[in-house]
Amino acid sequence: MPDSPASQTAPMRAPAMVSPDQIRSLFAQAMSDMYRAEVPLYGTLMELVAQVNATTLQADPALAAQLQRNGERARLDVERHGAIRVGTAQELATLRRLFAVMGMHPVGYYDLSVAGVPVHSTAFRPVDEAALARNPFRVFTSLLRLELVEDAALREHAARILADRQIFTPAALTLIERSEREGGLNEEHARQFVAEALETFRWHGDATVSHSTYQALGDAHRLIADVVSFHGPHINHLTPRTLDIDAAQAQMHARGIDAKAVIEGPPRRQCPILLRQTSFKALEEVVRFPADGEGSELGTHTARFGEIEQRGLALTPKGRALYDALLAQARASDAAGSTGDDYSARLQAAFAGFPDDYPTLRREGLGYFRYALTAAGRADPRAVASLPAEAAIAAGLASADPIVYEDFLPVSAAGIFQSNLGGGEQRAYAAHANREVFEQALGGAVADEFSIYARLERASLEALGC
Repeated sequence: MPDSPASQTAPMRAPAMVSPDQIRSLFAQAMSDMYRAEVPLYGTLMELVAQVNATTLQADPALAAQLQRNGERARLDVERHGAIRVGTAQELATLRRLFAVMGMHPVGYYDLSVAGVPVHSTAFRPVDEAALARNPFRVFTSLLRLELVEDAALREHAARILADRQIFTPAALTLIERSEREGGLNEEHARQFVAEALETFRWHGDATVSHSTYQALGDAHRLIADVVSFHGPHINHLTPRTLDIDAAQAQMHARGIDAKAVIEGPPRRQCPILLRQTSFKALEEVVRFPADGEGSELGTHTARFGEIEQRGLALTPKGRALYDALLAQARASDAAGSTGDDYSARLQAAFAGFPDDYPTLRREGLGYFRYALTAAGRADPRAVASLPAEAAIAAGLASADPIVYEDFLPVSAAGIFQSNLGGGEQRAYAAHANREVFEQALGGAVADEFSIYARLERASLEALGC
């Protein structure tokens, strides 16, 4: 006798997969909570940025409307970027797999050796418009370049130390493999993944090397000591986004926070471009070093700091070439780099040659823009389709808003690193860009940031009908 329908057992459904965007949001929040506990001034920084942003939006309704139009207002409060430094190709390749679980992909190649920092880097971040709107969390990730260490014995010793460590928990590796095998993680596994992945980024107050080895590594470069001497690549800063970095910098000084004297990146402008960054000095943290005999000895380590950023218009290759030329001009004046009391004035003078209004930036092809129909354009889309984009904008049928720059600037990153390594770390490396070697270590290619912005702009034009 066949089973009745009531007696038949329905097949069990596998738990639904959680989207990479949701996992990324969970991880970003967990990282923020952890860093707030480890670096209490980060909490102060968050409060300061929230106040500056609220004041800026209230004083500039046009900016508030622009952010709302482009889905940037909702993401502003959760927007962060972090930075870590790893020591081996295997560590970098596994990080690529870990970040892929969260919908974050390597974008851009940065050679920081040109500024005296022995690393090259990429940024792991979301790349499509919907994912960026959901949570644009980014992690600037640097790979140590031991080949730039002149002392062969020290170089080999550092390599042996790095080869003996494992920066990922066994459970994190298992969950990465599960995600790759099954095409994602369910909610239970996603939460486990976030907890396990977080351990890679946690600060550990005990070093893996003796104090004498730590000092020898630091003599080569303090960043080398930071990468090699610990259990893992502790997050060295977590950065919120402000809408007015000059106001934020002033607030930091007013609150007694030891901020950088100079804001890295372009000068203050009516139309912000690329990325401006400032930071407060790194913490001096107590570290336990294993003694050469038995027991341990106490010392200090200085590397982790607080940072604020302001993001502006993403520039085209033409715009970026102009930016790089003007920045080099400002820094080359009297061979002073970004030092000296007159640097801000030199920078402002150099950038007088960079257009500072959006219509000119568009017409001259210097930046990327997102196009959309206005209310009038939506009422008469056929009229828009018959016009070039600029004519549609002039007729009030379309709008063009700046596409926000989601990436980084190597000179600025190096400046931030150097100011927070506890000393004058201006090493005289020549430029040693080697994207091919970096991508071999990564286990894949890094995406070209210009092509991503161009795709976003092109999609908005196609939707406009122009």
